[in-house]
Amino acid sequence: MKITDFSREIAGFKSALIFSHVRPDGDTIGSAMALKEGLKSLGIRAETICAAEIPEKYSDFKLAGEFLRDANKGEFEAHIAVDCSTEQMFSNLSPLFFSTKNTFNLDHHISNTKYARRNCVIGNASCCENVFIVLKELGVTITPGIANSLLLGVVTDTGCFAHKNVTPATLSAASELVSYGADLNAINYSMFKAQPIERARLFSIVTSGMKTYHGGKLAVIAVRAADFAATGAAQDMTEGFIDFPLSVNGVEVAVSIMETGEKTFKISYRSKGKVNVNDVAKTFGGGGHVLASGCMLNGYFEDVLDKIVFTVGNYL
Repeated sequence: MKITDFSREIAGFKSALIFSHVRPDGDTIGSAMALKEGLKSLGIRAETICAAEIPEKYSDFKLAGEFLRDANKGEFEAHIAVDCSTEQMFSNLSPLFFSTKNTFNLDHHISNTKYARRNCVIGNASCCENVFIVLKELGVTITPGIANSLLLGVVTDTGCFAHKNVTPATLSAASELVSYGADLNAINYSMFKAQPIERARLFSIVTSGMKTYHGGKLAVIAVRAADFAATGAAQDMTEGFIDFPLSVNGVEVAVSIMETGEKTFKISYRSKGKVNVNDVAKTFGGGGHVLASGCMLNGYFEDVLDKIVFTVGNYL
């Protein structure tokens, strides 16, 4: 679906509920907040919803606290998902999303499963870039608040413009958002520099336990339940940990294994370019991007580690 058609169709509704994915990050949060404010400026009643609490690190962005945790079926004419590559990313809100025939999917992941009635998937570096295009198509006035929300997603999904997914279009969008009043310095500091002592202690434990495989081409870090208990850190504080093993010379693929429950692990993959980690993640029912993907695995930690090391080795 072309983005012009997507924009035209959502403009025809009187109300919209905007869905972010579970384990929310800056891109899904920024996309939802910006789209909500943009639709409201056009007289469309809009709200944002997420199955999980918004992480504390986004508290500096005042709109982040306005996400609903549940809603009544039929309360909104249209349901719009942002930055959600699969319906599983709605978690327990999946039945609510599909409770209307007017479902829309705006995303940038190449692994998107096109689960909605209307799907608009454009492979920009961030979903916020796609939302920015939609808002301009709708003729929305880009306020400093909207610009800040959009730049939040651009910055976080590009590692503050350090990842290979950055394109001239990405830099152009960021420049334009700054001209509208977005605060790049404040976003960069909040997302990549400021941290509570609990996160610093957890980072020390996790990185000191890094292990390498396949002649140093694969680096793995693990965040166990005991580590969270020992430091008092929360699961959402691990964002960015995987950048450390990927920075090691000779490493082509970095993997983070985070224990989220009993025999349940969230797996994150990063690649420097020689390995398509979207293909690796798809082996286990996950997906994402060529250079950054993820999945969930169940079982004993040692078995999960063995599966990852073996599978990644097939692609190195």
